[in-house]
Amino acid sequence: MSNKTVLITGVGKRIGLALAQHLLAEGYDVIGTYRTRYDSIEALQAAGADLYCVDFYDDTQLSAFIATIQATYPSLRAIVHNASDWLPEGQAAPADTLAKMMQIHVGVPYQINLALQALLTAHDGTADIVHLSDYVAEKGSKKHIAYAASKAALNNLTLSFAAQLAPKVKVNAVAPAMIMFNPDDDEQYRAKTLKKSLMKIEPGAQEVVEAITYLLNSQYVTGRVLPVDGGRHLK
Repeated sequence: MSNKTVLITGVGKRIGLALAQHLLAEGYDVIGTYRTRYDSIEALQAAGADLYCVDFYDDTQLSAFIATIQATYPSLRAIVHNASDWLPEGQAAPADTLAKMMQIHVGVPYQINLALQALLTAHDGTADIVHLSDYVAEKGSKKHIAYAASKAALNNLTLSFAAQLAPKVKVNAVAPAMIMFNPDDDEQYRAKTLKKSLMKIEPGAQEVVEAITYLLNSQYVTGRVLPVDGGRHLK
């Protein structure tokens, strides 16, 4: 095991997958989690990633995963909390929707950060925690109220852990807006969405990967939420 071990939650697709691929190519040892086994999982394993199937809505599975990492790895260079869900209001009972959003976006990072902080401080050098937040944490969302609230709570978690773990561990968040379309998004939706930013482009996952890389390379930035939103706040 190298001194460059990074834990990324949610590596099966989109930003998590792109980040795992990038860090593997840069010589990092990557630990990843996934809930659904996509074809990408086999490719990451073939590239050397140590991957675990974990349903973070199940506290038993979360606890078992944390115990495995504690028993297997002597230190961590970084933890990137990317695992997410995007539940709208109306699909389930409101209490269930709120509980799930708070569990995946707040409860899981909170528990992992506390349980694995000793591995971060054992790293030979400055370590990092990066939370994947969202632009809507500041703006709110009429269709994803619980989701937006949980991301706002994640931003606050960033402040608390940054203060607690400094100077050995830097803690930051990245807040993207409209990074990648889904394959089934129609042209009308795409055109409407692109108009919401000043840059009017679909930047792709690499834009967030580079933002995270910047935070990992920094020796001074902590307790910040880095927007990656194409100037959407000015529209």
